[in-house]
Amino acid sequence: MRIGVPKEIKNHEYRVGMTPESVAEAVHHGHSVMVETQAGAGIGAEDEEYIAAGADIIGDAATIFAAADMIIKVKEPQANERKMLREGQILYTYLHLAPDPEQTKDLVASGATCIAYETVTDHAGGLPLLKPMSQVAGRMAIQAGAHCLEKAQGGRGVLLGGVPGVMPGKVAVIGGGVVGFNAAQMAVGLGADVTILDRSPATLERLAIHFESSAKTRFSNKANLEESVAEADLVIGAVLIPGAAAPKLVTREMLGTMKKGSVLVDVAIDQGGCFATSKATTHADPTYVVDDIVHYCVANMPGGVARTSTYALNNVTLPHALALADKGWKKALADDHHLANGLNVWNGKITYAAVAHDLGYEATPLSEALA
Repeated sequence: MRIGVPKEIKNHEYRVGMTPESVAEAVHHGHSVMVETQAGAGIGAEDEEYIAAGADIIGDAATIFAAADMIIKVKEPQANERKMLREGQILYTYLHLAPDPEQTKDLVASGATCIAYETVTDHAGGLPLLKPMSQVAGRMAIQAGAHCLEKAQGGRGVLLGGVPGVMPGKVAVIGGGVVGFNAAQMAVGLGADVTILDRSPATLERLAIHFESSAKTRFSNKANLEESVAEADLVIGAVLIPGAAAPKLVTREMLGTMKKGSVLVDVAIDQGGCFATSKATTHADPTYVVDDIVHYCVANMPGGVARTSTYALNNVTLPHALALADKGWKKALADDHHLANGLNVWNGKITYAAVAHDLGYEATPLSEALA
């Protein structure tokens, strides 16, 4: 199979779909790989390393899109990239379609077979291709939030860990999944006063056992959420419904109960965000202020630590990429129902029910795509 790896063009996105090591694996499996020149520069991987791994370096993305059987990316294709997709071509990347009707419309029109990292599952019911980026984003959320709390950044001027004789900052983490757990770990490590909210008793028990007295857990009902948000210096939005739009848990009215200069970090922004006042931002202009509350809503947070993120991502995406290339997408999906859960768009149709529901499409059964 001819695999194409274009350079990411989203604002301040430095990750790349395949590392030189991943290219070498694909070449070893008998496939050809085309990499756009300087696609790996953001992770410190120069063209010479890709050439040594067996890749062909291509000077422009258009040539790659025109020739490749499968496109491997990191972020969702941007508008001009979507125009280059064609019927029957495989697109393997993060998509996050539920809050993005324009992208969805273009992918449907392209006729491409679009497999989303974020909806591939595993035997434990987890999202293994989303997990490493959720780990990165969760840890970065505290790092970013702590920076935003500095007075020069518009924050309250609070040091999360405090100092002897001064109370630490209060952190509320909404959601106890992978993002929330990693955010709490970082916040606890800094010495912050941490509260984690979740609706699953089993998750709350697991978190309580892990953190013991170093973090508090609360059931996420309306009253507890309102109280925790009002008391917090930093609120982390870490809620995920696989493939669907994130629920708006923090309302505009709740901002009025918060302390001036408090910070909201919405890690769920890829799925539309879990704060009513959230709107996607970029690494170039990461924050904005609503009602005296600083909002950090960067939609590609892991891109800021591109090398760590790319290698973590390739560890989990490469086996499926090889299966798609070795077998073709239809047999690969038929052989692995977890990979099949990644199929979001096929032949001009939406095959992922949550996306179809949120955007008003009729869902096409996966069995029809695999027939």
